[in-house]
Amino acid sequence: MLLKSLKKRENELANTKRQLELLSKGVFETGELPKFSAQLETLKQFPLKPKTLEILQINVGYMCNQVCAHCHVDAGPDRKEIMTRETMQQCLDVIKKTGAHTLDLTGGAPEMNPDFRWFVEEATKIGVKDFIVRSNLTIITANKKYYDLPEFFKKHQIHVISSMPHWTKGKTDKQRGDGVFKASIKALTMLNAVGYGMPGSGLKLDLVYNPSGAFLPGDQGALESDFKKALLSDFNIQFHQLFSITNLPISRFLDYLIASDNYEDYMYSLVEAFNPAAVENVMCTNTLSVSWDGWLYDCDFNQMLGLKVNSSVQHITNFNKEALENRIICISQHCYGCTAGAGSSCQGTVT
Repeated sequence: MLLKSLKKRENELANTKRQLELLSKGVFETGELPKFSAQLETLKQFPLKPKTLEILQINVGYMCNQVCAHCHVDAGPDRKEIMTRETMQQCLDVIKKTGAHTLDLTGGAPEMNPDFRWFVEEATKIGVKDFIVRSNLTIITANKKYYDLPEFFKKHQIHVISSMPHWTKGKTDKQRGDGVFKASIKALTMLNAVGYGMPGSGLKLDLVYNPSGAFLPGDQGALESDFKKALLSDFNIQFHQLFSITNLPISRFLDYLIASDNYEDYMYSLVEAFNPAAVENVMCTNTLSVSWDGWLYDCDFNQMLGLKVNSSVQHITNFNKEALENRIICISQHCYGCTAGAGSSCQGTVT
């Protein structure tokens, strides 16, 4: 069992190294892509520097009840990386010190962390302005111990943001696995039943759309309208906003691009759609990402590539606001994904 685990970790590290090499080169047989750093230099925005810290995004573990084809975290039931209560407490201490107004819990399925509810309860006491939990929806119906999550979320005024690839069964199950659509609809119905997503409700329920193939998302406003119309007419389900997020060429999505021979075309499409206006509001300028073991990253995507913050302070244990505010943000070719078209962030488009 130990040898099997070590072999798996060795393969994961080799895969990450291969991805970094591909992203750093950006060179193909048919030509050469401009470096993302060169684009910023042209705009006189290189090096990219952070603004005031507003969002602390914490990945409480890579364990998940799903294995989605586009997942940049490579999450799944076999992942054992789980944040400890000690590290959670260190994150809470940082929130109190910095005054960051948004706490964003992600995974995997964050609800599968055994200390998830403790963390939520302790964080609620701090009085965070916007407390986000990124739920995959199906966890709510996966086991009876999760059935009360809608009520738990309501009690703590959690802002629920959930992935929903499409309003149809075929496209959703293709991206996220058989049975996911049915379970997601059931979970959304349960959330609506306690007030989430209803007109005029303060219980915020937002959905996230990721394209299912090697293409950029369409207009966020138009997609939101289509989702709302279809989910209401077919299932009597309501929600507040839809966030469209571009799939970045890392982890499982990168593997898909390479296997389907779409990597080169996709990278060119990102570069051709580069929007200078999107640079101003990329999420790495107001967000810090914390991994399950307490390391600090400029964003969730850099976390998956192992690109720690470029600072003398790289771990939550020795957090120093001033040092981190003076850092230079780590960038590479995958950053084109956040500046393509209307731009992309964990909160949807940026322009």
